[in-house]
Order: sequence, then C-alpha cells, then structure tokens
Amino acid sequence: MTDESRTERILTDIAAVTAAASSAFVRRLAYVLGGRQRMRVIVTLACVLGLAGADGATVGASATELRHGLHITNTDIGLLVTVTALVGAFATLPFGVLADRVRRTTTLGLVVVLWGGAMLWSAAVPSFHELLVARLFLGAVVAAASPLVASLVGDWFAASERGRVYGFILTGELLGAGFGFAVTGDIAALSWRAAFVILALPAFALAWFVFRLPEPTRGGRGVLAHETQPLPDEAEETRETDAQRLARERGIAPHPELVTHRDLRRASLFRAAEYVLHVRTNLFLIAASACAYYFLAGIQTFGSEFAKEQYGIDQPLANLLLLGVGAGAVGGVLAGGAIGDTLLRRGRLSGRVTTAVIGAAGTSILFLPALLTRSAFTALPYLVGAVLLLTLENPTLAAAQLDIMPPALWGRAESIRTLLRSLAMAIAPLLFGAVSDHVFGGGRSGLQWTFVVMLVPLAASAWLLFRARRTYPADVATAAATAGASQRGRLGAEHTGP
Repeated sequence: MTDESRTERILTDIAAVTAAASSAFVRRLAYVLGGRQRMRVIVTLACVLGLAGADGATVGASATELRHGLHITNTDIGLLVTVTALVGAFATLPFGVLADRVRRTTTLGLVVVLWGGAMLWSAAVPSFHELLVARLFLGAVVAAASPLVASLVGDWFAASERGRVYGFILTGELLGAGFGFAVTGDIAALSWRAAFVILALPAFALAWFVFRLPEPTRGGRGVLAHETQPLPDEAEETRETDAQRLARERGIAPHPELVTHRDLRRASLFRAAEYVLHVRTNLFLIAASACAYYFLAGIQTFGSEFAKEQYGIDQPLANLLLLGVGAGAVGGVLAGGAIGDTLLRRGRLSGRVTTAVIGAAGTSILFLPALLTRSAFTALPYLVGAVLLLTLENPTLAAAQLDIMPPALWGRAESIRTLLRSLAMAIAPLLFGAVSDHVFGGGRSGLQWTFVVMLVPLAASAWLLFRARRTYPADVATAAATAGASQRGRLGAEHTGP
C-alpha cells in the first residue's frame, strides 16, 4: 500500500468515526430534549441568544486590542458597551408589542439577518466614533431576541417544564459568551476586525433556520409535547399550570384590582406597561435581575483583563480560565431550571423563586475570596461556584415571570423587564470603567476594588427575591384569573360584534 493510499484510508476512517460520533450525539440530544422537533426549536433559539452572548463577550475580550488599535481608554470601552445596551433597552419595547401581535418566527429571522449586517459594519469602521454608530444599530436589532424568545417558549412548551427548557436555551447564550471570550478573543489578539467578521458569518445561516421554524398557536398551551418522556398530567397543561393549580387548591385569592375583562392582546403599550408594573412579584424579579445582570455585564466587559492582571496570566490563559468559569455557568442554568420545575411539581408553589434566592445569596459570598486572592489556582473553585449560583437564577426566574403574567402580555412583559434590566446592564460597563479609572486609580488594583464594591448589588438581589417569595402565590392566582376573564371578554366581543 502506497503512502498516498494509506493517508487516504486514514482520512476516510477519521471521517467515518466523526460522522458516527456526530450522529450519536444528535440522537442523544434529541432524546434529552424530547424529540427532533423540540431539539430543532430549542437549539435554534439557543443559537439566537448565543449570537448575542458572543457579540457582547467579544467586546470585553477584545478590550486591550480595541484600546490600542483605536487609542481609547477603559471608559471608552465601557461607553461602547453601554450605548449598545441603552439603545437595545428602549428598542425592546416595540419588539415586545410585535411579539404579542405578529408572526414571531418571521420577525426574528429578519432581525438575525440585520444582526449579521451590523456585525460586518462594525468590522469595517475606520474610527471609534463610527464603531459607536454601528454598535447603536446593532443594539437596536439585538433587542428583538428577549421578548420574541419568551413569547415563543411560553406557547411552544408546557408550563411544568419551562424552567428546564429555558435552561437549555440560556445555555446557548453562555456558550456564545464563552466562544466570544475564548475564540474570537484570541482572534482579536491578531485583529479585532476579524473577530467581528467571524461572528457575522454564522448569523445569515442562523436566519435561514429561524425562518423555517413553525409558528406556535398562542395561549400558552405547550404545543410541542415531549416525545420520549411524557410529562405527568400533560393534558392538563392546556387548561392550568402547576403553579395555578397549587394556588387554586390552597385557596389563594387573586388581586381583584388586577383582574380585567379587557382583551389584553389589543391593549396599548402604555396600558400593558401599567398592568405589568402593578404586579408586585414582577417588580421584585425585575429589580433582582437588574442587580445580577449589572454585575454580570461588568464581568463580561472587564473580566478577561482583570484575570490577566490580577492573576498574572496572559490572554490565552485568561480566556481559558474564563472558559472554565463558563462551564460552571452552564451547570448553573441547566440545574436552576430543572430544580425550580421539580420543586414546583412536588408542591412547592414558590419553588422557582426559592431556587433563585439560594443562587443570589451564595453568589455574593463566593465571589469575595476569588476577587481578593492573587492565585488563579486558588480563585478557580470560588469563581466556578459563584458563577454557577449566579446563573442558577436566570432560567427559573424567566419561567416564573411567565407564571405571573397572562399569555396575552408575555411579549410586552418581557420587553419591559428587558428594558429595565438592560438599563442596569448599560450603566454597568461605563460605571465599572469610570470607577476603576477615576476612583481607584486604574490598573489591577482599580479593577479589583471596583469588583469588590460592585458585590453590593448582588447581595441586594437576594433580599429582593426573598421578598418575591411572599407575593408570588397571589400573583400566580391573579394571572390565571385575568387570563380567563380576558378570554371570556374577547369571546363576548366576537359574539356581539362591533
């Protein structure tokens, strides 16, 4: 056998093994997610959020190169992330209205196409000011993701498994952020422009998959049944969620002032916002999420640079450290949603919120020793544990919000939550950078003490979530009563005519 034929045979064997492994992985993933149709939906939505996570993380991982290439400071890097988040925060409101009224899969597909174009634009700009303009446009189109995904999850999946499903979808966001730190961050060491191009190209392929998704029926009936492991009492999901059933069995009364017969789907954005912000649990969830995401935004922007300077490691090792921490984050989102769902099915009405309380309290404790040590080896277990607990609350709170809102308001409720949460995220990079430069004198020590001071909002989020445990049951009952009254009002209007 010649060397050429031997090489060809080896390559053929490698291709066959790779194909077999890929096929086995897909089959296993389809089994875990409940069937191929569900896998297609979950993976596509996870990739949408993953694209957003990768873009945000790339800016942070490229901070050093952006500073040198465009001759800017930490404050300018913070400003770059802040304006993107601010524009996205306000742009999410009209997308919330669209999520409740139009075909969501088509809208999301169009947004992803614009997303890819905005990333290519970011890669081509000649100056910091033009990059700022490009990021403004990018922030506007990224805003569509949260309300559209929330509304689709509510209508595609049964209420008893939404926390778990959200865990899978939010894993995509974390994997995207990890890709931004570890892969495009290393590419940015050679060229920050190439890093943005690498992110833009998959966006157009992703848009094609989004366009091909089926549009679910509205009303929160969970049309994508679990094909491999049917959930208990799945038929009941079309009428009543686990949380609503527990509230009814315990005789928990709704808030009468919030029960309305109006068709909430046709309500104006102002009326919808007025209703959403009168739900006390929602206010606690928004504030707690804002505190957690505020700190997370600071880590995302300056975490790589802090790791290099605090622990004395280079860029590749810093990115690998953050990748290890990212593994803890993935474990957190996967565990958080599943734990919250399990507690709810076992009769713990506030189980989803309780899970988030534990995560928020533990996070603020574990981060402190990681920020004070100078050893990467010593810091790693604290960082992994802290980030695991930080992300533990994300999927369970996303599912909890769907429990306390009528289905007709899911898109707008998520857009309002995203707006207020994004305002905190928008402030974070600029404030982290400014405090680091102007209060603590910049450099390693400046970033270190900035992160220590910013642990205070994390502690506040635990207290807010503890308050939410008390208001959650009545708000679940109110959402159920409002959904029923609104549906009866809509049917009555259709029968009587104009």
